[in-house]
Amino acid sequence: MSQRRFMISSRNIRDGYASFNGDLFNHMVRVLRLGTGDGVTLVDEAGNEHQGVIDQVSREWVAVRVEAPRQAAPAGEGGARITICQALPKGEKIDLILQKGTELGAHDFSLFGGRRSVARVREEQIAAKLERWRRITAEAARQCNRRSIPGVSWSPSAAEAAGSTSQELRLLLWEGERKQGLKAALADRACPASVIVAVGPEGGFDPLEVQQFLQQGYLPVSLGDRILRTETAAIAITAILQYIWDTQ
Repeated sequence: MSQRRFMISSRNIRDGYASFNGDLFNHMVRVLRLGTGDGVTLVDEAGNEHQGVIDQVSREWVAVRVEAPRQAAPAGEGGARITICQALPKGEKIDLILQKGTELGAHDFSLFGGRRSVARVREEQIAAKLERWRRITAEAARQCNRRSIPGVSWSPSAAEAAGSTSQELRLLLWEGERKQGLKAALADRACPASVIVAVGPEGGFDPLEVQQFLQQGYLPVSLGDRILRTETAAIAITAILQYIWDTQ
């Protein structure tokens, strides 16, 4: 049987040992019933794999003796690095977007507060929200046997999210775009090193936000005549781009 894989922070590794408590300890020891002598594979946030053996188990923490890491593949190898620039939707929709986007190969997520977003994040909530969102991508990466954990960042507005763009190809999924579908927009385009796709909230983009993205070089495209839910659009575009460019 193959070794169990767990996502960890590189900060937990020191002097040849990885130690942790909390949820990871509970899952490893109390749920999976792993113990001293069992082999495990630990993957850090950079995608480096650490082969290890459980060395010590106490009532609240576990220590794993680890070997030198196997370095992660270079970023972008096998296709474009896909960034989902997502306006924050209401409820648990963002959980689905992060989870499925991670499974489908998104490189990272740039979340922002849209003018029409129902959900709001106060400044004092940002740190806790980011921690929770990053736990979701880490768990999804572990579940799908992925070697890297997508990053998650937050911007309070579309203007800030658009202004921090550095990707080679920039796409704006906009229901107001009736002239150019995604298929036509990408027909003669070689695989870029990186691509970012902006997706609006439930109520779509505000006209001012559309202009802000266009000013930053975003190409407006549509996915057809049907209006997709925001979570459906994010998942669909990730799957389509992964298929077109064979993204890993």
